[in-house]
Amino acid sequence: MGRGRKRAEVTSSPSKPSSSSPKKLKKTTPDDGDVKFVGAPVPADEAQSRWPHRYQSKSKTATTLGTLSDGTTEEKVFFQARCHYTKAIVDGVVFNLFDDAYIQAEEGEPDFIAKIVEMFETVSKETYICTQWFYQAKDTVIKGQDCLIDTRRVFYSDVRDDNPLSCISSKVKIGQLAANMDMAAKEKAKSSCDLYVDMMYTFPHAFTSLYIDNENSPATDGVIQTKFPGVAKPPEYFQQSKRTVLDLYSGCGAMSSGLSIGASLAGEDITTRWTVDFNSYACESLKSNHPNVEVRNEDAEDFFVLLKEWESLCKEFNLVGSKEEELESHEIDSDESEVDDGLVVPSGEFEVEKLVAICYGDPNNVNKRGLHFKVRWKGYGRADDTWEPIDGLCKCKEKIKEFVSRGYRARILPLPGDVEFICGGPPCQGISGFNRYRHYFDPLKDKKNRQLVVFMNIVEFLKPRYVLMENVTDILKFAKGQLASYAVGRLVSMNYQARLGIMAAGAYGVSQCRMRFFLWGAGPMESLPQFPLPTHKVLKKGVVINEFKEIIVGHGNEPSELHATVLLGDVISDLPEVANDADQDEMPYGSAPRSVFQKFIRLKRHDIFGYTGTKKNDPQKSILYDHRPLQLNQDDYERVCHVPKVKGANFRNLPGVLVGPDNVVRLDPSVKRALCKSGKPLVPDYALKFEAGRSPKPFGRLGMDDIVATVVTRAEPHNQVILHPDQDRVLSVRENARLQGFPDCYKLYGSIKERYRQVGNAVSFSVSIPLGYCLAKAMQGASSTGPLSIPFKFPDCLGQLKSAREESELTR
Repeated sequence: MGRGRKRAEVTSSPSKPSSSSPKKLKKTTPDDGDVKFVGAPVPADEAQSRWPHRYQSKSKTATTLGTLSDGTTEEKVFFQARCHYTKAIVDGVVFNLFDDAYIQAEEGEPDFIAKIVEMFETVSKETYICTQWFYQAKDTVIKGQDCLIDTRRVFYSDVRDDNPLSCISSKVKIGQLAANMDMAAKEKAKSSCDLYVDMMYTFPHAFTSLYIDNENSPATDGVIQTKFPGVAKPPEYFQQSKRTVLDLYSGCGAMSSGLSIGASLAGEDITTRWTVDFNSYACESLKSNHPNVEVRNEDAEDFFVLLKEWESLCKEFNLVGSKEEELESHEIDSDESEVDDGLVVPSGEFEVEKLVAICYGDPNNVNKRGLHFKVRWKGYGRADDTWEPIDGLCKCKEKIKEFVSRGYRARILPLPGDVEFICGGPPCQGISGFNRYRHYFDPLKDKKNRQLVVFMNIVEFLKPRYVLMENVTDILKFAKGQLASYAVGRLVSMNYQARLGIMAAGAYGVSQCRMRFFLWGAGPMESLPQFPLPTHKVLKKGVVINEFKEIIVGHGNEPSELHATVLLGDVISDLPEVANDADQDEMPYGSAPRSVFQKFIRLKRHDIFGYTGTKKNDPQKSILYDHRPLQLNQDDYERVCHVPKVKGANFRNLPGVLVGPDNVVRLDPSVKRALCKSGKPLVPDYALKFEAGRSPKPFGRLGMDDIVATVVTRAEPHNQVILHPDQDRVLSVRENARLQGFPDCYKLYGSIKERYRQVGNAVSFSVSIPLGYCLAKAMQGASSTGPLSIPFKFPDCLGQLKSAREESELTR
């Protein structure tokens, strides 16, 4: 090991993994000539059949096409061979083909870990091996959070390199754990080896389960494969009528709504059963649009504690695993007053009639957190319900049992194993550039990033089959991507497969770029969902650090034929004109749709989401909701009115502004500074100073042939381009919602600022729908070596869904 042999690399690959330091085999100390192949060479016809790329030419090297993990191909250069062997001696130690070994790195660097997949003599009679590398967590995207992973755990890769036989340092025993091994077998295998492998790590950044060829047969050349076909699943596994979803940090429900639509287009019924969000207005919006969903308006951390408390209660009353008939969630309580409000209640001790809800936290705001039940008092109506701590209900054991029994049957809360799929976008406010006190070196210490930990804790507790996490791309940039590394590391530590991707909303059919990070997770025996290939051209790209450019979906392998870019006019040109001070929540359209986008985005609620019962909540006439802008103050309104109605116009077009050759703005000293009616400057100082005076964003006006960079949560025009092309106002809530792909039937609640916030925080329907399609295909057992091509485009797919619903109703 101390002889400092150099590796000879012919094929290109990512940076090689380093080793850990388990106990190594002792070597004898022979002379340097004790490095050789032994035994008879592999018969020529067999060698040429197994390794045809080595016998293409009589020259020293030859070029052939190799297939990468994403399905693309690239040219690779290979040494050409005279013959192959199956056994070698290095420093007195015998190595067989397919043995695992330490491979020497550069002087002073830790050894690499590899499987020896070829032993051959080159045409120039040099002794070589081909190594297929193992990775440790620190060599993968987990890197900075590798403390989450067992130090003895390694990951197989699909990367191979040619190295001199003399580069072998020593043997290492790596236990191979198949995905379907039971826990006892896994622990036994771990105890008898130096390291163990149970997943593959492939580029760009995916961890997948293994199928292990334990026989190392010549047919597979000892290669560990990413698919595991060895366990047959019963037909009902793929034919479940409903697959339940928990949407954490749900906002107004755009992510789970779109996922459900996309899954329907693939023939799967994915039903959102529970949602959790701290914003009461977002919860109101979600409940209004999805009345059958159990919407919980609470902090996710409290929800996590509640889940554990609920499991304890169900176990206490022997309900877990019982075969009681399931109730619909609405059967748990009618929530209607059962007595007249004027009923005279007898004096004395209050009597509990029944319990109607449960939560964990401090619902009474008395600085005392704990498990609480909502109590309906005998002789009173629901207006007098109160939250009572469980400790104060010690005399109501039967009432608690009755509530828990009914709640268990109605599945008001999920137990471990109840949830097929968890999705959510945990807020990581600690990475925001507006946070002056960010924990750059240890971002998980920041309480504002705590929700990422909570999200993973809930996944670990409920153990769903699939997981999808969404976040801003800053999660990859801030603190060298430690938060993203943590998210992946937590999933892999729980034995979930994982795949990273970045998707631009504009690449899937809306008029905004908006790049977001996504992380798929799948149980060890599931097909890991792919990402959908882009369907549309997009004019603008977001900024992603170079290290992660390869996970932009479609990067390097976009389809050759993409639909034209969806422009702002395609999205909003049919909407009626409204003023800066418009205050109508509902109005008629006033004109017919002018584009295909507008035709399908106008579909009614029943056509898109369906109903289990009557259509009475779906109005006969089409109504336009939320087409109201944020009302600007008088000064800002005057400024907007002065901005020309020309694409690209902004505060620089206001009187008294000069733009220097360095693109920096300044006031014209030769003219008197223009003022608003209030006496404040028409050109505000903050606009002049924004981004050192070089930004054209303040009070920027869009064009109908434009595309929006990203829909944001705040509609102030002070530092962003959000002015309507033809009207003196900012884009309305509905216009922003359309840019996010919200169907027009999706009604929002809360103040105007709250509605903007809900829309800006949402996952675009244009993205969540194709993701839902990919999830459904994975649930159906499909697998792919690269991103999936989607057989529809947005929003035309809403029309396909309508047709499918109508056909289903006709045949029902």
